Amino acid sequence: MRIRLGGIWIAETVAAFRVLETFHPPSWYLPPEAFLPGVLRPAGGSSFCEWKGVARYWDVAAGGVTARRAGWSYPDPTPGFAPLRDHLAVYAGLMQECRVDEEVVQPQPGGFYGGWITSELVGPFKGGPGTLGW
Repeated sequence: MRIRLGGIWIAETVAAFRVLETFHPPSWYLPPEAFLPGVLRPAGGSSFCEWKGVARYWDVAAGGVTARRAGWSYPDPTPGFAPLRDHLAVYAGLMQECRVDEEVVQPQPGGFYGGWITSELVGPFKGGPGTLGW
């Protein structure tokens, strides 16, 4: 997994968690140490996932670019998702580039979900117009 913003590779790891949800491409959760120091800044607000619990949000900044509320994490996830504690996911569409095994990913449609689409995945995917009720 690699993530670039502002012309800088801000995160890299082989220790990410791949999380699948119904009609979603996977979201990838990276350990905090995968990110360069200083690129993550706490952002306001939270949201609730019925499966994972309460999410907190992060601004991601590098190379003079700040992507607001571009990342999220679960500081106290539900027991079934305990391994995700403090790992961070980012919206691929708000980054300059995200890669899985050197393949550049496409962001999941819409602005609510944060899945990463790679060539082996086949839709339809939740997130585009008319799909929020699936």
